[in-house]
Amino acid sequence: MKNLPLLGNISPAQFLKEYWHKKPLLIRQAIPGFKPLFPLAALADMARLNHIESRLITNLEGHWNMQHGPIDALPPVSNEPWTLLVQGTNLYDKRADALLRQFRFIPDARLDDLMISYATDGGGVGPHFDSYDVFLLQASGKRRWQIGPQKDLSLVEDMPLKILKNFKPQEEFVLEAGDMLYLPPHYAHDGVADGECMTYSIGFRSPSYQELGEAFLQFMADSIDLPGRYADPALEVAKHPAEIPRHMLATITEEMNKVRFTEEDVTIFLGEHLSEPKHNVFFTGPGKPLTMGRFAQSVAKRGVMLSLKTLMLYRGKHVFINGESFAVGRADKALLDVLANERALPGAAAAGASADVLEALYTWYQDGWIELA
Repeated sequence: MKNLPLLGNISPAQFLKEYWHKKPLLIRQAIPGFKPLFPLAALADMARLNHIESRLITNLEGHWNMQHGPIDALPPVSNEPWTLLVQGTNLYDKRADALLRQFRFIPDARLDDLMISYATDGGGVGPHFDSYDVFLLQASGKRRWQIGPQKDLSLVEDMPLKILKNFKPQEEFVLEAGDMLYLPPHYAHDGVADGECMTYSIGFRSPSYQELGEAFLQFMADSIDLPGRYADPALEVAKHPAEIPRHMLATITEEMNKVRFTEEDVTIFLGEHLSEPKHNVFFTGPGKPLTMGRFAQSVAKRGVMLSLKTLMLYRGKHVFINGESFAVGRADKALLDVLANERALPGAAAAGASADVLEALYTWYQDGWIELA
């Protein structure tokens, strides 16, 4: 893959090898002439909605306060420093989605969302660290960043935010519109607005193994098959009635050890888990959906595209979309791979879809998962 101005004119392969998970990268004019996608008024409108995650953070003389959305009204810009954070803007605006998709040299399974931060002069969220990689794109104004690779990640107690107790920065940068800073996980940083500013954060999913393990066990509960029922025909008289018999423990342990899972089990679980929409994401189908016949004609002529909210993944013969999975044959798989990778399927390609794929597309169209191009 060619070098990208977005990465400071290095290739994605070089970025992943030298910086990803390893060290920060400051990129001046990653997107030259960048302009904010939304004015403050539009962000405020988003923050009023209960299905869009937002937070209002204020800092008055060192006292931090965080209010979760919906946020009915913002403080005056002239008040004490404050910050408005709006998550998942890419789910509701094509321009935000297009910006996020510029980072698809990272797999969709890891790409999370585009968060927008508006801050008044002096505003920020305090010195902290993230558990995931992040690109911080300055959209407007200036923000002063202090960063450091400190190992002491202890936090201030009794705070609504995770504020580092002993922040010791080693570098400092002022970012202007179009500049971008990449930070690996657990790299301490503190960004303070120099005048009013907006910063766009491109974040990545980094689920804990504990989270995955708990979800996987729930997933596997539906597929475990352990026939029979415990019995002990050779039971002996209990000398200590309250003690669990050794043979009972051994027998049940032997049965539990029959529970096995394969790589295919993990594949299906992971695809469904990673493509599952977040709790606050809702789909709306067309008000007056076309009939199946009209839909097929329109698909062959216009093609289809995934909804901004839809996440589609695949691995091997398995295709995953919005938490659901199914196995497909080679020809259908090739077509659906195009839809997943390009997030659109041209009419010429869609015209050759099998009856099964066309039926799936029609269901997704009715559910609002895809749209006619």
